Amino acid sequence: VSNENKYHYLKIFSIANDVVVAKWPYLRTSYQTKKPVGQILLQALPNTLTLAIAAIIIAVIIGVTAGTFAAIYQHKTTDRSILLLSTIGISAPSFFMAILFQWMFAYVYQSFTGLNMTGSLFMIDIYANKHLMLSNLILPAITLGIRPIAIITQLTRSSMLDVLGADYVRTAKAKGLSRRVVLFKHALRNALTPVVTAVTGWFAEMLAGAFFIEMIFGWNGIGKVTVDALGKNDFPVVMGSVLFAASIFILLNIAADILYGVVDPRVAKRN
Repeated sequence: VSNENKYHYLKIFSIANDVVVAKWPYLRTSYQTKKPVGQILLQALPNTLTLAIAAIIIAVIIGVTAGTFAAIYQHKTTDRSILLLSTIGISAPSFFMAILFQWMFAYVYQSFTGLNMTGSLFMIDIYANKHLMLSNLILPAITLGIRPIAIITQLTRSSMLDVLGADYVRTAKAKGLSRRVVLFKHALRNALTPVVTAVTGWFAEMLAGAFFIEMIFGWNGIGKVTVDALGKNDFPVVMGSVLFAASIFILLNIAADILYGVVDPRVAKRN
């Protein structure tokens, strides 16, 4: 009880002289700023969360759409073009694409795009006023979403091809249902199970910290905080970031298992 302020916990129940509690981890304080590590991570979390959500939304919309079209037009020019672009997206290093996009859209064509080379979600002017800068989100979100787009595209294409050859899809066609209903109501929904796995995995990785992206674009998120802490040997901040990343992976994997039953009712029936 004397350490209650240091070791925060929630009492669940007690048995005789023993007490079962859920304890919030004590992350210590930063060597550099002398602030609690939890406070530092919570300050950086909204920026990383905003970047990750924007990137995964872009990846899901483009990836599922492109993968579906690739499956529908299998072995045609559309399919080959999408597969080529997705292969390039998987192969391209994120730091290289970040520098390339930064140079092209925020330097060479800056007069047309109006985008900044670096900047975070909020900018502080000389009068200490905070301004929301959504334009700074565009380049890092697109860059962060490139590899997930490529992977989701190929997963969707592969899964759609398997589903389109299933008996229930042929039965739906034989009943005279329209092509749109067959594709989007029967085929696509059941083809999204592996995509859910990919999305939750990538989202967890993004929340864990897109280190290169945040450093190159000057985005003040958890990734940038962690890299800065490594450079300054601020080990409590580094350990707190690792613990946070591990927790995110666990929670999102649990969320993925729950989503399986929503996306594919067959999973819920088996359970």
